[in-house]
Amino acid sequence: MSATVETIAPPQPRAADTGAGPLLEVEGLRVVIGQGERAVQPVDGVGFSIARGETFALLGESGCGKSMTALALMRLLPDGGRIVSGSIRFAGRDLRAQTEARMREVRGGELAMIFQEPSTSLNPVMTVMTQIGEALSRHRGFSGRAAREEARRLLESVGIPDAARRLDDYPFQFSGGMKQRVMIAMALAGEPELLVADEPTTALDVTIQAQVLDLLARLQAERGMGMLLITHDLGVVARMAHRVGVMYAGELVETGERAEFFARPLHPYSRKLFAALPTPAQRGRALAALGGSVPPLDRAFTGCRFAERCPSAFDTCRREAPGWSRVDGQAVRCHLYAEGAPGHAAPDEDTAARATASGWRAGQAPLLEVRELKVHFPVRKGLLRREVARVRAVDGVSLTLAAGRTLALVGESGCGKTTAGKAILQLVRPTGGEVFVDGEPLTGLSPAALRERRRVFQMVFQDPFGSLNPRMRVGEILAEGMLALGIEPDANKRAERIDGLLERVGLTPAMKLRYPHEFSGGQRQRIAIARALAVSPRLIVCDEPTSALDVSVQAQILNLMRELQDELGLAYLFITHNLGVVSYLAHEVAVMYLGRIVERGPVERVLAAPAHPYTAALLAAVPTLDAAGAGPGGAAGGDLPSPLAPPPGCHFHPRCPQATDICRTQYPAETERGEGHVVRCHWPR
Repeated sequence: MSATVETIAPPQPRAADTGAGPLLEVEGLRVVIGQGERAVQPVDGVGFSIARGETFALLGESGCGKSMTALALMRLLPDGGRIVSGSIRFAGRDLRAQTEARMREVRGGELAMIFQEPSTSLNPVMTVMTQIGEALSRHRGFSGRAAREEARRLLESVGIPDAARRLDDYPFQFSGGMKQRVMIAMALAGEPELLVADEPTTALDVTIQAQVLDLLARLQAERGMGMLLITHDLGVVARMAHRVGVMYAGELVETGERAEFFARPLHPYSRKLFAALPTPAQRGRALAALGGSVPPLDRAFTGCRFAERCPSAFDTCRREAPGWSRVDGQAVRCHLYAEGAPGHAAPDEDTAARATASGWRAGQAPLLEVRELKVHFPVRKGLLRREVARVRAVDGVSLTLAAGRTLALVGESGCGKTTAGKAILQLVRPTGGEVFVDGEPLTGLSPAALRERRRVFQMVFQDPFGSLNPRMRVGEILAEGMLALGIEPDANKRAERIDGLLERVGLTPAMKLRYPHEFSGGQRQRIAIARALAVSPRLIVCDEPTSALDVSVQAQILNLMRELQDELGLAYLFITHNLGVVSYLAHEVAVMYLGRIVERGPVERVLAAPAHPYTAALLAAVPTLDAAGAGPGGAAGGDLPSPLAPPPGCHFHPRCPQATDICRTQYPAETERGEGHVVRCHWPR
C-alpha cells in the first residue's frame, strides 16, 4: 500500500487527549552558547509538546543537542548559554518569564530532572540523606524522622539494598549504577508533574533498569506525570514512549507515534540508528555504523544537516534546508519526501554488514588466568577503628581468557564486576587469589614492576568524566601514556598516531586541542577508549565502555574493537549490563552474583539456554523492540542483598522462584553442562 505524503508546516505542539492544553509546550526553541564567531547553536528551532501522563522520547547521537534542550527547559544552561528565541510553557505558564527565585520552586517540585552523569551531579561532600533531605524539605515540608523514613522508602523503591544504612553513605561509596539510582530517587522526592530524564538507565543493569522503568511507569500512571525521556536505547523507547522525536545537529528531523515509528522509520538517519543495533544474527559481521560524526554547531548550514553522511543525498540536499512532510501521520524533515524528489527514502543497503575476515586464532595458553580472586573490604567502627565486618565484593572468582577472545562479565550493579576488573589489573590489591598475564604473576609485584607490565594491559573505566584529567587537553591525555611507557618518542609520529586514534573512535583531529568538559558524555567515553588503545595493549578490561554511547557510535566502537581484535589478537574482558552487546561481541560469558561466578560458558549456549535462574532473570528483563509498551516480565524480584551480609546457602535463593531447603543452607558446587558450560545451581534449568 502506498504512503500518503504531504508537505506541512513545522509540527505544532498538540493538546492532550483529554482536550485540555498540554502540560509542556515548546515552540521554536533556539539556544546559543558563547559570543561572536565562536558562538555555538546546539538547539535550533525545536518544538514539541508533552501531555499529562505522556512520555515523549528524544533520540539522537551525542552532540545533537538533546541534553541542551533539557537544560534549556529547566533554565539550567551553562555559563554563556542563553535562549535567544522561542517559548517554553509549563502548565500554562511561560517559564522564560519566571524569576530565578520562582524557578527554584518549580525545579524539583513541579519540574524535575535526572541528569546523565550522577558522578558530577551528586555533591561529593554530602551524604545521600542530606541531599535527598534538601528536596524533601523544600518541596514537601518533610524534616527529621519523617524525612529520613521517606528517603529510605525512595532508595528502596529504586532498588538500593540496605537502604536505611546507606542513607549515611557518601556518593563515592556507591557504584556507578547505584549513584544513578540515587539521582532518580532525588528527582522523585518532590513528586514532580513533569520529569525530564536524561539517560536515566544508562548506568543500570537490566534487572534494575526493568525495576526503574516499572517504577517510572507506575508513578506516571498514578500521578499523571509527564515525561521527557532522553535515551539512546531503542528498547527503552519501545517500552516507555508514547511519541518519539529524532534529533540531529540541533534540529528535530522526525516525529511520530511510537508504533508507527518502530514499524517504519522514515528519515535516513532514523534508519541508520536501527541498523546499528547489535543482535545475535549479526555475529561475525560488521555493524552498519554511521560514518563520520555530528557536524559542529558553530557554523551556518545551507542544506540538509545530515547530507554529508546520508547515503541517499542528492544535489538539492546540499543546497536547500528541507521542510517538513507528513507521511501517514508521521512528520519528517527530508527532501526525499518532498514533491518532485527523485524517489522516496528506501532502506539503504547494509554495505557494512559483511563477514569480517579474521586471520587470528586463539592460542592454547590463556593470556589471562584468574584463580580464586578475592577482594574483601573491612568495615571499621569505633574510636579505635576496629574491624567489625567485611564486605565480600569479590569472593573466589576464577576465569581464563585467551588472546583474540572476548569474555563478557555480566551481572547487576553492585555484584562486584568492576571491583573484579580493577583487582585483575592490580588497581585494587586483592585480598587473596592469583592473577597471571602471559603466564607471569601480577599479584605481589612491586609498583615499579607493575608499571613495566602496564603496556600489556589497560582499562577503560565506567565514568569517563572522572577518569579524564580536567586540566589536560585531549591530545595531552592520549600522549601521556605513550610518553610514560616510551612509545612513539618522535613527537611528529606521536601526533599522527593521536590524530589516527581520534578518527578511529569517531572524533576529529581538531578535537585534541579541547578539554574534557567541552565534550558530551558519549564523546568523553570515546576519548577514554582512544587513551586505552594508545599504548597498543594486548588485554583491555572494558568497564561498561558503551554504556554512555548512542547506538550509532556504539556500532562504531564495537566495529573498531572487532577490527583491532582481528588484526592484533587483542583480548577483552568486557564488563557490561548490555546483553545485546554481549550476544554480538563476546565469545564467552560469565554471570556474576554477589561476588561469585554462578554461570559461565560459550555465549551461544548461555544466552540461548541459561541454566541458572539468575541468568534467565537477566535475559527476561531486557527490553525488546518487538514488545512496545509491554512491561518487562520475568525479571528477578526483590533487591540485590548486601555483600556485607550475603544470604546463607545459595546467595540467590531469596529471589529465586525454584529455591528449596538445600538452597537455603548449602552453596551449590559447579555442574558441568558440556562444551565448557558450567553452572552453580542445585536445580539447573
